[in-house]
Amino acid sequence: MDQPPRIGRYSLVRRVGAGGFATVWLARDEQLDAEVAVKILSDNWIDEDDVRRRFLAEGRFLRRVDSPHVVGVHDIGEAEDGRPYLVLTYADGGSLADKIKAGPLEIADVVDIVTQVGAGLKQLHARGVLHRDVKPANVLFRSDPAGDRAMLGDLGLGKSLETVSQLTMPGGTPAYVAPEQVMGDRLDHRADLYSLGAVAYAAFTGQAPHGVISLGAVMRIDAPPPSMNTLREDFPPAIDAVVRRALEPDRDKRWPDLDSFLDALNEAHTTGKIPAGLVLAGEFPVPSGPGGIDQATQLSDAERPTIAPLAGGLATEDSTSSTESSAAPAPVTGRSGRARWIAALLAVVLAAGGGYGGYQLVMSRPVTVKDDSGRLSVEVPREWTQKSVKPTAGGQPALLVTTSTSDWQHQAAVPGVFVGLLSKGAVPTDPTPPEGCQASKPDTSNVGSQKAVTFTYSCGTAVVERYIQLSDNESVRIQVRDNDQAELHKVLDSVVATSS
Repeated sequence: MDQPPRIGRYSLVRRVGAGGFATVWLARDEQLDAEVAVKILSDNWIDEDDVRRRFLAEGRFLRRVDSPHVVGVHDIGEAEDGRPYLVLTYADGGSLADKIKAGPLEIADVVDIVTQVGAGLKQLHARGVLHRDVKPANVLFRSDPAGDRAMLGDLGLGKSLETVSQLTMPGGTPAYVAPEQVMGDRLDHRADLYSLGAVAYAAFTGQAPHGVISLGAVMRIDAPPPSMNTLREDFPPAIDAVVRRALEPDRDKRWPDLDSFLDALNEAHTTGKIPAGLVLAGEFPVPSGPGGIDQATQLSDAERPTIAPLAGGLATEDSTSSTESSAAPAPVTGRSGRARWIAALLAVVLAAGGGYGGYQLVMSRPVTVKDDSGRLSVEVPREWTQKSVKPTAGGQPALLVTTSTSDWQHQAAVPGVFVGLLSKGAVPTDPTPPEGCQASKPDTSNVGSQKAVTFTYSCGTAVVERYIQLSDNESVRIQVRDNDQAELHKVLDSVVATSS
């Protein structure tokens, strides 16, 4: 539907962003004569009570985070057409990613930005929340009389909402994600600390650490990135040492907490010396009391990605393997965990015939991916699963498997599959097509004995969306994207969904 020129007291100026479940507008608060950002739920989710509830819950949570360095929520309301909206702080200064495109930043500016972002992260951690996707694009700037104020945006805490609405899942962005986040270890505040160190590295040098382009490559990191002296002439050795310690792949070797990292960074910048009197990070206990993230507030087993035994596939079930172990995999931690993981992968390759041919055989097998509830499963090309996690969404299970979860909501050309249960039985007759796509005439052929409707879209790549009625009050939505039509329909027809 067309967007009205105003929502409540907010006059909409222009659209500044759009995703799978919401659109963000630059707007003017007419009562306060101030620029704000208005984030409004997309009209295709207006009848989904669960999505509406989670959208508003995200806003209410952010409203309670008292930090000038986390994007603030100033108002929550409902438009005349019934869609909820959030009024957010408008980042008129763009993002850190925009600034880095012009090249490395001044050293003093980077120290200031990292310190501000760290302050925002500490507020989130104090409430038991991990961001899980700290990166330059999520560091936003707001003009203040004293200068640009850095703020954290696009919080990874909205995981359940994102999985229902096809937004980015909290697998993280490869160049900035901590290795333990990819390995499936239980996470703590040091995952965000690593990402903040990666942001600092990129701002200082203009390049992301390691040049990592895939989540699979993160698993192979076994040392901090190269010294920043190799990328920027005469870079201060003290700052280099502080940042590279934050980027240790073994989290026990990193700074023990954000305070120690930020204090060391500022001291190194001020004095030019590596801070004295600091012991190795591994000698500090990991905080579990106030200000830390204890076991009760860490990710639950259902929320975090699971690394299955390698004989059964890469973080999935191998649909063709007969050697899957019934024993639970040993916890994977630190360098020894990565070594075990790589050794297991080599064992699979050798068992399949060894060398490049064995690798090709393993990687060509499809894999079956299931959500944590066990109600959804789909067979996909193995390369899709290397860059995905398996989420649940409360009472409405959802599953996204793709080559790039961070690009799924923005780029129709990204191959992958989304499967989600809907709390209504009727299948739609005229759904909203993905942005920029044209729909063909729907196919109303049943799937087995179940009522179904299938839509094919033209988006520069092949996109097929299917709705299947599971019961009077439940249906499943499937969207598959792939230029290989045979592969697309193979994935589409492999989906299994069971009603409650």
